Amino acid sequence: MIDIVDTQTRSRMMSGIRSKNTKPEIIVRKFLHANGFRYRLHDKKLPGRPDIVLPKYNLAIFVHGCFWHRHTGCRLVSQPNQNQQKWEEKFKQNIDRDKKHIAALSSAGWRILIIWECGLRKANPDLLWLPEFVKGHQKLSEWPCINGEKEAEAPFLI
Repeated sequence: MIDIVDTQTRSRMMSGIRSKNTKPEIIVRKFLHANGFRYRLHDKKLPGRPDIVLPKYNLAIFVHGCFWHRHTGCRLVSQPNQNQQKWEEKFKQNIDRDKKHIAALSSAGWRILIIWECGLRKANPDLLWLPEFVKGHQKLSEWPCINGEKEAEAPFLI
């Protein structure tokens, strides 16, 4: 399939995609704040600059886009037809970088939660499990965890 816009236009469009303060991230931040949790944003001292850091609970939260971080089994993950080799390499680098950051945070004693974009796309995403998770002791989890077509209601251990 041929791209419908020229290379410069596509480049400009892609550069407009934000990495901070995205809608999914803001949804999680508002929910946490409304439930009395205070946090730091994009802590430069931590590997991978987690989107949300709750130092009191030793928890780092990443709000990942399903397309960019390749959420396994998600309907939002697709493979662009143009420049496939470049895209495959880009996605591989993203996944490898995510694994490296998670390993570094984990070895430093941090708990990690990955919240995927697809779970936050509903009008009122169900985050009622989040306060209990924040106060809990699970080390590494993700939400939603997709098993076939079913989405889990609470986070699962990775």
